[in-house]
Amino acid sequence: MPRLMIVVASTRPGRVGLPVAEWFNDHAERHGGWEIDLADLAEIGLPFMDEPNHPRLRKYEHAHTIAWSERVAAADAFVFVMPEYNHTFTAPLKNALDYLHVEWQHKPVALVSYGGISAGLRAATAIKQALVALRMTVIPDAVTIPFVSRLIDDEGRLQANELMDQSANAILGELDHLQAALAPLRAPAAA
Repeated sequence: MPRLMIVVASTRPGRVGLPVAEWFNDHAERHGGWEIDLADLAEIGLPFMDEPNHPRLRKYEHAHTIAWSERVAAADAFVFVMPEYNHTFTAPLKNALDYLHVEWQHKPVALVSYGGISAGLRAATAIKQALVALRMTVIPDAVTIPFVSRLIDDEGRLQANELMDQSANAILGELDHLQAALAPLRAPAAA
């Protein structure tokens, strides 16, 4: 069964990203066909890049980098759940990407963005350049959630609408197709 990593990109206290990621995680479990790893960057707590060697060499010296490398390498596809800060994506997400190189290659990624009126679309656009540089395949399907705080109930859970559920299904289907198609390209990197 392919492994899907859902990355929570916001680390600030009071963030909306965790309920959004939990909704997507629950949706993916109901959808089936995936082993799921919910990777909360707030819990992972990577310091700003502190490895002396370039990530493409995979000569990691710190336990946090080795653990992150193993977790990312085990994934076949990704969903980044991301807010928009100052018209771009978060520093913790960029840092998490920068720690590694080979582990990201030839894997599909989908974006679940949220925010106010823009629904995080500027952040989703901004991150694509970095993802392409890592040789990831960004799928065109996405979940975009405008005015996300209006969808959080009194228990702190996201109440998704039908369009969000349909978009999540499209993401999961496309990720499955692409992870299978890209698997032969990943095999040499894993060796």
